[in-house]
Amino acid sequence: MKYSIRELSNLAGVSARTLRYYDEIGLLKPLDVSEAGYRYYGEKEVTLLQQILFYRERGFDLKSIQKILYQDDFDIMKALEEHLLELEEQREYTNSLIRTVKQTILSMKGEYEMSDKEKFEAFKQRIVNENEEKYGAEVRQKYGDEEMDASNKKILNMTQKDWEHFEHLETEIKERLKEAVLSGVTPESEEAEKIVLLHKEWLEMTWKKYTKEAHKAIATAYISDKRFRAYYDKQVDGCANFLEQAIRYWVDKQ
Repeated sequence: MKYSIRELSNLAGVSARTLRYYDEIGLLKPLDVSEAGYRYYGEKEVTLLQQILFYRERGFDLKSIQKILYQDDFDIMKALEEHLLELEEQREYTNSLIRTVKQTILSMKGEYEMSDKEKFEAFKQRIVNENEEKYGAEVRQKYGDEEMDASNKKILNMTQKDWEHFEHLETEIKERLKEAVLSGVTPESEEAEKIVLLHKEWLEMTWKKYTKEAHKAIATAYISDKRFRAYYDKQVDGCANFLEQAIRYWVDKQ
């Protein structure tokens, strides 16, 4: 079945202007274009549009989506399974938040005694789930289940004060990295040393045991693993490289 751009727009809830833009940037080309310039879309294009919308819902930018969809080994079934896993985890997190809000309301009414730990359980559980999804299999294979389980346990057992400090460290590290790269300071600078010390403190809050060798090893991953690089380079390119170089320079000097 073929759809005109207006029909596909109505079917998918996407404006015709957006579909024309997707065509212009090569993200979603129509099946064919009539002599009068009207675009028509077939079954393949409908399926691709669904994938585009799934990835958009997951927070991917258009450039990244295009790279994923048009790589030679793109597997639509695998992509759907990833979408499903993401949605199920979102549901689990949302349910945790709902439970936390309900408990907080009951606590404020004097009908339930809520501990400080319970107030932050949902947020900590999400960090654990995300770490498991992104890095769990690799960490467990390389270092064993005990290391990963110990890290998860440390996160879940954080007090309110610990959790706030953990989040503050993460924010400060990223802000200092961004400023360092933008201002042109070197990885050998005193500011870089401060960043490495903060980073070490941040790692120690979740690692079972800190070692200089492990710190340098994860620094290598920051530039070799696109997931880590994307995390640090999200706002300013070069932050991952700067952190890796700073860690290599300063860790052995501490």
